[in-house]
Amino acid sequence: MAEITAALVKELRERTGAGMMECKNALVEAKGDLTEGEVVLRKRGIASAHKKASRATKQGLIGCYIHHGGQLGVMVEVNCESDFVARTDDFQELVHDVAMHIAASDPKFIRKEDVTQEAIDKEKDIQRARALNEGKPEKMVDKIIEGRMGKFYEEICLLEQPFVKEATLTVGQLVKTKIAKLGENISIARFTRFKVGDSQAAESSETSAAQ
Repeated sequence: MAEITAALVKELRERTGAGMMECKNALVEAKGDLTEGEVVLRKRGIASAHKKASRATKQGLIGCYIHHGGQLGVMVEVNCESDFVARTDDFQELVHDVAMHIAASDPKFIRKEDVTQEAIDKEKDIQRARALNEGKPEKMVDKIIEGRMGKFYEEICLLEQPFVKEATLTVGQLVKTKIAKLGENISIARFTRFKVGDSQAAESSETSAAQ
């Protein structure tokens, strides 16, 4: 176990923005490992973010990301509670990262709750046919379908997708780490993804809090 010095605590605080005692306790739990200390703080932050999820988000920013070559672009609206937080580097970084992620991963919806019943029914029909073609017992098919729907939501829902810059986090968890750090609720309101030659831009306009 590495010695937990004041310098080590300070470094973790600078990395995460958490309080001194929180950083010290996290380092104790992580046995002095800085990287593991960040993980401990992240898990605690994600848990505490649930308490803020019901608070109104009426401020924020509209961010843009244009991919190299100018063939692909995204506009996204991310909301927070105050103009003060909207102006912080952390919030602006989040907006940019979310826009970049949307460009790379092409989600169709923000949350699972936003997925249309038509899309759900179509996917279940596909998975039912797939399971039967694989020779799965009829009595097991419904359970198999429900298990595979998790992967379906991960592919098409922004908050369920693994974050492109750090696959150990979903986009929803990324948002929650920022909620914990900035102390305000944050929600992704809507986005539009443009690709040259594609007339059907992916757009989601329903305001949704990060759950």
